[in-house]
Amino acid sequence: MVVLLTGCSHTGKTALAQRLLERYHWPYCSIDHLKMGLIRSGNTCLTAEDDDELTAYLWPIVREMVKTVIENEQNLVVEGCYIPFDWRKDFDGRYLEQIRYCCLIMTEDYIRNHWTEIQRWANVVEHRLNDSDLNQEALIAENRSNLAACRQFRCPYYLIDHSYQIDIDTYLV
Repeated sequence: MVVLLTGCSHTGKTALAQRLLERYHWPYCSIDHLKMGLIRSGNTCLTAEDDDELTAYLWPIVREMVKTVIENEQNLVVEGCYIPFDWRKDFDGRYLEQIRYCCLIMTEDYIRNHWTEIQRWANVVEHRLNDSDLNQEALIAENRSNLAACRQFRCPYYLIDHSYQIDIDTYLV
């Protein structure tokens, strides 16, 4: 099985992927690590800020990795924000039955009421080099946009509203 775990920055994708690793012993692949490897090695002229272009550049690579994992009857959690909302179109039925998708989305109320916690937990798994551009209003807008896209493309999502208690098992059955 492959779990595609996506969402905005700071929604807890990496922390949740780490929990899945610890619980199920499934490895996870951070698309951010792939992105930075390609950028730092000079294999792309894109920068870490080129989000839309990075999705178009990275998704074909990640998509084929997902197919390979399924073909080899392995398990993998793929986490990152570079998974397009129309991802289903790239897989036929034999792949789709082995893929679980979840987009983590924080509500405006959650972001406003837990802003200090969101900032404090930013480095719980990985150490961000520079998080000074984290902006509450931009995070609210991006989460709103992701919710609209999930609804448009009928993608499963987990709404983080009152507390950060995610039961990912719901998406694995």
